[in-house]
Amino acid sequence: MEYLDKLSGYSDEVALSFNSEQHSYSDLNQNIKRFGDDLKQITQSQVVCIVSDYSFDAISLFFALVKKKCIIVPIVSENQEEVDKRIAVIKPDVVINLRKSTGIAFEQFEQDTANRHQLILDLILREQSGLVLFSSGSTGEPKAMIHNLDVLLATYVDKRPKSLSIMVFLMFDHIGGLNTLLNSLSMGAKIVIPEKREPEHVAMLIEREKVNLLPASPTFLNMMLIANVHQHYDLKSLRMVTYGTEAMPESLLLRLKATLPRVKLLQTFGTSETGIAQTSSRSSSSLEIKFDDPNQEYKIVNNELWLRSKTQIMGYLNHDMSSFSEDGWFQTGDLVEQSEDGYLKIIGRAKEVINVGGEKVLPSEVESVLLGIDGIEDCVVYAAANAITGQTVVANVTPSAGTDLKELKKQIRKCCRAQLDIYKVPTKINFTDDAGVGERFKKIRVNIK
Repeated sequence: MEYLDKLSGYSDEVALSFNSEQHSYSDLNQNIKRFGDDLKQITQSQVVCIVSDYSFDAISLFFALVKKKCIIVPIVSENQEEVDKRIAVIKPDVVINLRKSTGIAFEQFEQDTANRHQLILDLILREQSGLVLFSSGSTGEPKAMIHNLDVLLATYVDKRPKSLSIMVFLMFDHIGGLNTLLNSLSMGAKIVIPEKREPEHVAMLIEREKVNLLPASPTFLNMMLIANVHQHYDLKSLRMVTYGTEAMPESLLLRLKATLPRVKLLQTFGTSETGIAQTSSRSSSSLEIKFDDPNQEYKIVNNELWLRSKTQIMGYLNHDMSSFSEDGWFQTGDLVEQSEDGYLKIIGRAKEVINVGGEKVLPSEVESVLLGIDGIEDCVVYAAANAITGQTVVANVTPSAGTDLKELKKQIRKCCRAQLDIYKVPTKINFTDDAGVGERFKKIRVNIK
């Protein structure tokens, strides 16, 4: 396979830095071979679950299974019930758990090949490798999405070698995390993997490993600002910060630019269903982006972004294809505005829009105002039921330490009334130590219908 051949072309350069240990590309290629030799009982086209977060062995095992043309299922959750649920959906031939203190736990199952899902049978028939990812499951049962991994890997082969230090922030089972991993290795870059996803630890690694590129969510970037890591660590090696997975409040983007004036801020966009698109931002201070990806096309239908790509999933293993049109367009659920010169602005998720007596409210717009108020560290805006208007706007606010809450509430109402239409002003403000952040560092919004 061309992608793996490209990895074998790098040797002495550092490939992975994890937990104070460094592994060269030569080490990585040798470990891939070792797994291929040691796991001879795994045969072509088997479905294999890897229970692990990022590690040297997990990444090596992943590529060893690609060589064997397996269907690979990374599972990162540390909740055993969640792990069991995902295994039950997949019905794997093999589960390899790299978290066991005694070493690798290998469990093999007898599966009836004839009863395999048709999408898995299609990959087996083509003798191609596969990848199964699960949605985050914030609403309902997580969807199991199956990719043709050979097709996905082929899109990274033409990346030019670059001497960069890149942090992998998102998890092993997330399309964004895998995109950073596959992109970085294809360039021969050094990948820095944080042991803990905490602002101080990440900042320490940026300083120690001279990280050039940091991909993160807006929520985590705000956590870094709150922790004032730029005052305690040397971040001058950073050239670019990419952000995505959720809407970026404009006031937060401007604060980031003011704090890191020499750093380029780039908004990325992607979905588990279609892959990560190549984008460009109008500027580091702008939320407007353009799609510059030969493998993806887009259109806007009723203000919703629809995508179609060469790398989109073959389908779901446990869900219908209602989110795809008959001609293959994926309905992302993301609402956008388009400028005259073709730039797009992601303004929020359709399912998160708050309906106040027929008037539509975007949580990100209200959050941007709130985050611009002194004394507010973080916030999340969502809908609550209202007997008169159907829904109303509620804000959970994390105040700075020592803030006078009574005065802050007055300031919130004053600023919101000055900058927002009256129906967008929060009718209820809850002060909390935790505004609500998920395991993938995205805001948790549970709209009460």
